[in-house]
Amino acid sequence: MRAADLSDIARLAGEEGLRLRGAFHCETGDGVPPQRDGGESRTLILLGNLGGSLWQQFAASPEAGDGRPDPMNRWSIRIIGGLAVRLDGLALFPFGGAPYHPFLRWARRAEALSPSPLGMLIHPDYGLWHAYRGAVALGEHLALDEPIDVASPCETCAGQPCLTACPVDAFTQVKASTAAGYDVAACTAHLQTPAGADCLSGGCLARRACPVAAEFCYEAPQAAFHMSAFLTSQTAKTEP
Repeated sequence: MRAADLSDIARLAGEEGLRLRGAFHCETGDGVPPQRDGGESRTLILLGNLGGSLWQQFAASPEAGDGRPDPMNRWSIRIIGGLAVRLDGLALFPFGGAPYHPFLRWARRAEALSPSPLGMLIHPDYGLWHAYRGAVALGEHLALDEPIDVASPCETCAGQPCLTACPVDAFTQVKASTAAGYDVAACTAHLQTPAGADCLSGGCLARRACPVAAEFCYEAPQAAFHMSAFLTSQTAKTEP
């Protein structure tokens, strides 16, 4: 089938636990691959979660319970890949190895997002509690609403508590010395100690300190899942 409009895609995605995360018309330089038949990709649809919107359906999925690595990535491939087939489009993902697609750039083309002091993109309504699981590139030029500019909530945030909440100053130390992001090694080491149990089970304290849209904070099972996946990915890089 070919999608008539974004509402069709939002409905199909919602049936699978995903949310439509915006769309844009592809331009030269966006880095959107052509269609499988070699035709031009004209519209890119981003899909993901807002708050805990996908958790219930993912947690009940075969991937979540089969004990194999990367369950959420495999679930995303199955669900978004299936949607791409139904929409006669091309499924794209922010994981899976190089060459990586520029999802952060795509996200800012599709929605009113801004960089936060933590480096993550902040949403004006959902704060730091959102993510992208994939995209579908379509050969059709769908009708889209004009993008709306929204000021970053970080601009009026008093004190930026996110930068002082980390127990090992993983953000402030790196920001002050190199402005390069955050100290992944310090964070990973902390998560492997008893002192890091709260971060590991409840989610990053710096992220949780953000006052924007705190009501959409991931609940403990989802937070613990993501932190465990992060720790696993980082420790795998250091194993001989």
